[in-house]
This record gives sequence, structure tokens and C-alpha cells, in this order.
Amino acid sequence: QVQLVESGGGLVQAGGSLRLSCAASGRTFSMFAMGWFRQAPGKEREFVAGVSWLTVPYYADFARGRFTISRDTDNDTIYLQMNSLKPEDTAIYYCAAPKDPYTFLKASASNFDHDWGQGIQVTVSS
Repeated sequence: QVQLVESGGGLVQAGGSLRLSCAASGRTFSMFAMGWFRQAPGKEREFVAGVSWLTVPYYADFARGRFTISRDTDNDTIYLQMNSLKPEDTAIYYCAAPKDPYTFLKASASNFDHDWGQGIQVTVSS
């Protein structure tokens, strides 16, 4: 059974930094893309960043330049370093991975085609 376990969230002041981690288990993740989504109160879930099976990163426009995604293939763990945080970054952040190998994360990802972590709260105070 696939498990994605997030850690590293919390409360930070605007301009600060946080590093999220996601530890994966249950299959050979080296063949799978992994990444992050977030959902703010009253808003739809949105894609944040992804890293392919070849460790190539890609970002949503709002994350590019402030967030860095990385991958430790040996330990099936991904990280999201978030710098220059803004109050609008406040959300629950979810780790996700497509159920199919060699497949990029979709902006329209669902429970049908992706596995998800339980989510972790990130709060940025002004």
C-alpha cells in the first residue's frame, strides 16, 4: 500500500522559510514523478511543484523563484524548500504521486489517478 507522509509544516512570519518533506513507501518510487499541491481555505486545490522520475523539477508560476523542489531517490523522499513566504501561501500542502509510472503530475490530479498524503498545514503570518 502506498503511503506518503508529510512533515515540516508550521507557522512562520512573512518573508520566512519552511522546508516540507514527504517520505514515500509502498512501491518503487524511482519510476514515478512526485510533487506538491496545496489548498487554501475556500479555494480549490492547486499544483505547486513537481519532480520527475529523472529528478527534473517543474513549478507553478507563483512558486518559481521562491520554492525549490528536490528529490532523494535513495530514500524515496522529496522536499519543498519555501523561501520568501507570503500570507497567501497559507494552505494545507499535500504530497502526491501519480499512480502510473513515467507520468507527470497533473494540475487536475484526483484520487483516481494520484496517491496523496494526509496534508500538512503551513501558516504564514503577516
